[in-house]
Amino acid sequence: MTNLTAMLPTLLLLALALVMFGLGLSLSLDDFKRLREHPRSVLLALGLQTLVLPAAAYGLILLFGMEPVFAVGLMLLAASPGGVSANLFSHLFGGNVAMNISLTAVNTVLSIASLPLIANWAIATFMQSGQVVPLQFGKVLEVVGVILLPVIIGMVVRVKAPGFSERMGSPMKLFSALVLAAFALLAIVKEWAALTASFASLGPLVLAFNLISLLVGYYLSRAAGLNKSMSTAISFEIGIHNSTLAIYVALSVLGNLQLALPAALYSVSMYLTATLFGLLVLRRKGG
Repeated sequence: MTNLTAMLPTLLLLALALVMFGLGLSLSLDDFKRLREHPRSVLLALGLQTLVLPAAAYGLILLFGMEPVFAVGLMLLAASPGGVSANLFSHLFGGNVAMNISLTAVNTVLSIASLPLIANWAIATFMQSGQVVPLQFGKVLEVVGVILLPVIIGMVVRVKAPGFSERMGSPMKLFSALVLAAFALLAIVKEWAALTASFASLGPLVLAFNLISLLVGYYLSRAAGLNKSMSTAISFEIGIHNSTLAIYVALSVLGNLQLALPAALYSVSMYLTATLFGLLVLRRKGG
């Protein structure tokens, strides 16, 4: 276990880079251009992602009296962009998948700036004792590299070898899900004692954040006049976070495994909550 723990940051870096490469294989410049056709939807989704979700996480932290290390971990999760799985759930439950893909692309790029800002704010707010090293410029560049460069490479490969990109679409989605499950399991096993000691407070809070993300995305979109398909897409986009990225930042950038526990729990619970939410949306009438 000791050797595995020492190798974990490197393994996670490589795995996350491959996940982001897989995302790039599904993207094209048209995905970014398409956003101009739905400016209201885009602004709403980005506002929910960058403002409402961190505010909701902060409110839950205050309401539940969350431990500082877990509070920072939850804020990391809230700052993470939509995950690849959001596209799959949107496809299964009637969402506008093209919009999901476009929003994932933009959210991923924006997170290069927003995630370090929110992480540093959370560290300064909840952990003034200096228990966690704040994100430094070199670490920010590391996050940029693991997010942006593999996506760009994947997009180039899609242009140069469209057949390969098409064949690799489903395997890369499966790989992403397996990576998520594997690192969530490793984080939970490594910090099992800390997790069991705090599960009574941490579990309900993470579940509440997951449900709030999904419900806010859908019902605020509907209230803004968006159709059911677009509202479903936005809901899954902000409700299915890239928790692999949050775990990576916690382990490899900030060097604290306990910070990864909210994201690890979330990555397990989100499949159940997203499925139940998707079934609820399917039962609702209206376009």
